[in-house]
Formats: sequence, structure tokens, C-alpha cells
Amino acid sequence: MASVGNIGRRGLLGSAVAVAAAAATGVIGAGTARAAAQNARSGHAPGDASPLWREFTAAPFTHAQIPFIGRAGYRGGSELPRRRHVVADVLDHGAVPDGSADAAPAINRAIAAAGERGGGTVLIPAGTYRIDDIIRIGHSNVVVRGAGSGRTKLYATRNLTELIGVYGSRYGGDKSSWSWAGGLIWLCPKQRWASLTDAIRAKAWPFEGWTGNKRDEWQTLTTVAPARRGDRTITVRDTTRLGRGDLVLLRLADDADHTLLEHMAGGGPGPEAYHWDDKTKLTSYVPYEWPARITAVHGDRVTLERPLPLDVRPEWDPRLTTLATPLTGSGVEGLTLEAVETPQSPHLLDKGYNGVAFQCAYDCWADDITVRHVDNGFGLIGASACTLRRTRVEGRGSHHPYYCREGSHDNLIEDFTIARRTVPAPAGTQLHGINVEGLSSHNVWSRGEMEMGTFDSHRGMPFANVRTDITVDNNGRHGGDASAGPLFGARFTHWNIRVTNGRAGLMRIDGLAPYSATVGVSEVTEFDQIDVPDFTGDLHTRLEAYGAPEAVWPQNLHDAQRALAH
Repeated sequence: MASVGNIGRRGLLGSAVAVAAAAATGVIGAGTARAAAQNARSGHAPGDASPLWREFTAAPFTHAQIPFIGRAGYRGGSELPRRRHVVADVLDHGAVPDGSADAAPAINRAIAAAGERGGGTVLIPAGTYRIDDIIRIGHSNVVVRGAGSGRTKLYATRNLTELIGVYGSRYGGDKSSWSWAGGLIWLCPKQRWASLTDAIRAKAWPFEGWTGNKRDEWQTLTTVAPARRGDRTITVRDTTRLGRGDLVLLRLADDADHTLLEHMAGGGPGPEAYHWDDKTKLTSYVPYEWPARITAVHGDRVTLERPLPLDVRPEWDPRLTTLATPLTGSGVEGLTLEAVETPQSPHLLDKGYNGVAFQCAYDCWADDITVRHVDNGFGLIGASACTLRRTRVEGRGSHHPYYCREGSHDNLIEDFTIARRTVPAPAGTQLHGINVEGLSSHNVWSRGEMEMGTFDSHRGMPFANVRTDITVDNNGRHGGDASAGPLFGARFTHWNIRVTNGRAGLMRIDGLAPYSATVGVSEVTEFDQIDVPDFTGDLHTRLEAYGAPEAVWPQNLHDAQRALAH
């Protein structure tokens, strides 16, 4: 990563010519070329740069309102890997590409065979494959690849309630937990399946974060000395069990006064006056758990892949621990998952016709994937550093087209589409759009076309997330249980958001989100879902270019930050 000084210099990008030259010499990466091309299309000169952007480049890791998300996604924002060697073809394992028979057993046999060989690509040639079961990717370094989303289709006939059953819901009664968990293509470590089975038998809520309700099983590797948000190198007590390339979990516990939660909200009188104790769903998300890969160890100093998302203070018992065995280096590419078309279920009664779920996944991806007629489209559950690129949700309408929860961090969703529903919404259903909750942080939604939906900050105080360069017909509604606490923590940013129907509802957030930035959002007006800020007093927010998305430069905040980071 470039130094802070270099980032400040590069932040202004000089000119399109200078940027192109830098990219050609390898000084900065692919994001720079995108930023330069975008600048040329917009007709803006570098002198037109947003004042907030200029300010950010002077302090990119510690800016008060804008988070550093330049290394979000797979391998710190790297391009997705080139195609790996094909080690299995589902046709050789008995799959039939005409939809006449259940192909799930054959596909899962091919995936298991690839996993047992240490990884590789499982090929699903063009055709239609009926699946009557979940497609499970439980081994690291396994890629399931179709012939393209327009050529390979998996046709799912059964839902997760039928396939797995109903397990305990936090909402009780007959409410379904498949509204925010699981997928018919499920990337999840094999070890997690046993835990899920145990939870179902006990009718209990299965832990979904990195360690969840089995936190005591994970071992402390070392304690961590005080550090500041934005630091990449930290001092630890003992490095004997740490090495370059290791994936570790930074764990921060809250104290009795909830100073960690206050810090996530930006600190100061407003968060200090907030009543945290009755927010039982929110407090179940702490300790805060942030996975990161170690890039260097020198003496008692450890350098991490990304800057610290928060301060590290002694009162939060900071430590590096082991974590649930993650799924790493796995992906799904080039296919459509279509569920049998059934009416969308009433709110919280989803049957589990869900698309692609990433659970306890790190450095994984989806590319060129369409899901159709699903209850929930793409899910990130205790998942971090994953990239979802060229994904699309279409068909009869979804509860959550995209959801990001249970402490999911540093994920990148780019070039995504939520298509307009093909049938009217049944009574009693909900449409949330792009969801984030559960103390999830530093996630990015970039270059999106939302023909329906909304920006759903689903309470649970997500913080330091970015939505940028998105066109949205804002016709959904946000949700969230009262016990989950605030809608927003600090450093939430909406940058270049084009609202085609002029409706508010978490588009302009300067009156709601503490220490936030609303930059280049279309002019919007309130409707019947009117929110009030969770915190009293001055929210320390920034508003720029309101009503004029076309005037903002850079137009894509993530592309510009990625250019700085590589």
C-alpha cells in the first residue's frame, strides 16, 4: 500500500494522461484506469474534484466521515483469478444437461472430488440442470464454473425448508430463519454443516458469525497493544504463533459502559447518551470480530492486509485469535440459478428459495451469476473480503436481493443489477434491496442498476460502508428490529446516487447517520416511512452536491480509492 503522503499526491490524479502513465508503469492498479476513463467521460477536469475528496486524500485512513474502502474485496481488491485448471466435469459424474433428472448429486460429487484433490475448477457445460438439493461448496480453492449466465442454468425445484427444515428464529413462532441465511448454492466450510445440523436438532439459532455462540472454542494467539483506526502495523505481545499469510481474527469485546459501541457510532455526547442495554439483538453481535490476513511479522510488530477499522483500546480486551476454519479461494462463475416460480412469501415467512450464500468465506467470489425467482438473492453471512461481480437478481421479486450481515466486512459488490419484478408483489411482502446490518463494516456497493428496491440499513448499527455510482428506483422499504439498535454507525457514505423516482428513505443520510457523507445524491422528498436520528445533538455529517450527481468528481468513490491503494 502507498504511504499516506503518496496517497495525498495521487488523490488528485493529476490528469488522465498522468494516471494512464502511472497505470502503465504498474505504480497503481486497474482501479486507476477505471477512474481515469470515468473522468474523461464525465468531462470533469481534476480541478473540479470534490472538496471532500481532496480532504479525504490528505487523511485517507482516518477521515472523520469517509471510510477507507480501497482494498475491499478479494485479495485486497485484486482482480479475480484467471481460470484455474479443470479437474472435474459434472457430465463425467452423471449430470444430464437437459433438465430431465436431478443433477445435484452429480454436481456435488464433482465438487467433493475437486476439493479432495486440493482444489481446481468444476465445469458445468452449457445446458439446463435440474437440482433437487443444495449445491455445496465446502472445500477451499474450488471454483464451480458454468459456460456463462446465458448458457448454463441450474433449475432448483425445492426450498431450504423442504431440504433442511425449520430451525429456531429470533422472532419466534412460525417465522422463518431462511429470510437471512442459506442458499441453494451455499459456499460454507464443511465444519459449519455439522454445527448447523446440531442447531436444527436443538431447534436453536445456529451461530452465523465467524465464531458465534462457540467463541470459547477459539484460541487466543496473542494480545494487542493500543493502536489507532487506520494503522496497518500493530504491536503484539507474542508472535511465535503468527506468520505471514496467516488469517487471524481481531477480537474486540465491549465493556459495561458500551464504549466500543459508542466508538463505532463516532463517539461524543450523542452515542454516550444513547441507551444500549435494552438493544439485545445488537449486543449479541459483540465481541466485534474482524478477520484479516497477516502480510509481515517483524519482532513484535505485525502488519495486516488492511488498515484497522477501529481503534484498539485496552478496555476492549483486544486480541488476535484463531477463527472458524474459513472457506478461501473458492468461487462460482458463469451460470444462472433459477428457482421454480412460486409467489413471494409474506414477510419473515420465506421458504428458502435462496440464491448464492457466502458463509465464513474469505477471499471468495461470484462472477457472472444471475438468480431468478428467489426469496433472497446473494447473501454474505459472516463473510469477508469477497467480491461479487456482474451479478443480477431478476424474476418475481425478492425479500432481500442482496444481504450482508452477522459481522461481514470488506466485501465488494460491483456491476450489480436488481431487475424490475415480473409479477406484482403479493400483499404482506417486503422488498429491502441492498441490505447491511449486524455491525458489518467497510462493505462496498459500486456501479449498480436498481430497477427496484432501496438502501436497506437494517439496524444492527452497520458502520463505515459505502454505496457509490448507483441508479435506483427507490420503491422498497428498509427494515430492522428495534432491539437491533441504530440504523447507522459512523462513516457511512453515499456517493453519486441517482434516484429516479425522487423518493427519500435512507438515500440522503446527513440527518440520520453520525459522521457520515452524502455526496451527489439526487434531490429526494420524504414519504410515509420517515426516520428520526438515533443519536441526539450534532451528528457531524457532511452534505455536498445535493441534487447534482452529475457534478461530482470522482464519480465512483471506490474506483478512486482503489486507484490510491494499488
